[in-house]
Amino acid sequence: MTASFSNLSLAEPLSRAVAEMGYESMTPIQAQAIPVVLTGKDVMGAAQTGTGKTAAFSLPLLQRLLKHENASTSPARHPVRALVLLPTRELADQVAQQVKLYAKYTNLRSAVVFGGMDMKPQTLELKRGVEVLVATPGRLLDHIEAKNAVLNQVEYVVLDEADRMLDIGFLPDLQRILSYLPKQRTTLLFSATFSPEIKRLAGSYLNDPVTIEVARPNETASTVEQHFYSVNDDDKRRALHQIVRQRGLSQAFVFVNSKLGCARLARSLEREGLKTTALHGDKSQDERLKALDAFKKGEVDLLVATDVAARGLDIKDVPAVFNFDVPFNAEDYVHRIGRTGRAGASGLAVTFVSGSDGRLVADLEKLLKKKIDIEAIEYEEDKPRGRINDGRRAWREAGELGDPRDVLDAPPVEREQRAPRPQREFRAPAASRDPFFDQPYQPPATDAAPAWESGPRLSNRISANIKPKRKVAALFKPEA
Repeated sequence: MTASFSNLSLAEPLSRAVAEMGYESMTPIQAQAIPVVLTGKDVMGAAQTGTGKTAAFSLPLLQRLLKHENASTSPARHPVRALVLLPTRELADQVAQQVKLYAKYTNLRSAVVFGGMDMKPQTLELKRGVEVLVATPGRLLDHIEAKNAVLNQVEYVVLDEADRMLDIGFLPDLQRILSYLPKQRTTLLFSATFSPEIKRLAGSYLNDPVTIEVARPNETASTVEQHFYSVNDDDKRRALHQIVRQRGLSQAFVFVNSKLGCARLARSLEREGLKTTALHGDKSQDERLKALDAFKKGEVDLLVATDVAARGLDIKDVPAVFNFDVPFNAEDYVHRIGRTGRAGASGLAVTFVSGSDGRLVADLEKLLKKKIDIEAIEYEEDKPRGRINDGRRAWREAGELGDPRDVLDAPPVEREQRAPRPQREFRAPAASRDPFFDQPYQPPATDAAPAWESGPRLSNRISANIKPKRKVAALFKPEA
């Protein structure tokens, strides 16, 4: 029997907010984690991405913080009591928006701080006092050093997508942040994948945690249809176009491994007629938020992104994910394809495998504990698109009659049926023809020597253009 939010006995303000958001039945991670967090125990939760982990830790935290709720305007009455750490700016912004919706009818304050933005507005918000602080590690340390954030009254710490924070080198920052917190606290750790480093971190900072696993670790969602196609690097864009057209996909994520490759691919797809935007770490935060907002509103078809968008982003009804490059870290594959098939919906995950990806595919098989079947893709023989210059300084649309590439692309039978184009013989205009060239060859009448041999021979005198060597008096007589 599926658990219902009405059975949780949440406070009336939280229950009203949950009802307005349309929450009725809890997901497995929510049904198991919320009761444990409400008891104040440390939790290490493993669940597939897209199963509602944000609500699993946010609702019980807000429920336990209601005892500190007050309407005072004094910042001292609103110290930071819950800290949520996340690896990326987009994920931090998304979690902060969810927390605000959950706490809509309470007097609990929340704020978000992340890099790429001006610190002054964030500082003003922190100075007014907040109970729930959502942050990325780097920017939080900036505020701690500037004395804008005081964490000596924190009661709850949440590390969401902790494996990603370790992957991108946040462990020293995490250790510094945790050193500012009280020893007596409740620590919650949530992730879709559990690596050995995560387990060591849990052993160091969690006190007798309750482990909750609603699915086998590193397992992909069963609602996602997965395909691996063998594709050369030069044919990946062609394969992408074909699958989008055949499946009738309205939107999709396209993941690549590098920021430069992300920008180049987005420009190429844009030139080929697909509404595309790029999301990677070299873009400013304002550009990243605008790109994400345009994709959410359906203004663009493809969101080409690096793994900065692979974690936790909750965009409803995204039908497909393309791995244009096989991820370097096998765990990122689980998070990438988790952008589709969310909340029980069906989705499609397509991965293009080139000849140099053998080791990465082997790592992926080891993680998923199953053999990956790599399929061959059959390309449609499309006529060339766009405009073609046929060499006569005239541009014509592809597919027009007489296009030389039409004949090359046609099947052999069709080539034979087409009449060959007549070859034109070059003839000079009559007015410019010299009658000398129309006469037959006639040998010379005499055997006289050529003119250049019968002429006077040049003397051996030195040319006037060559200056003779200058005579210099010798200092010593040469020996006899």
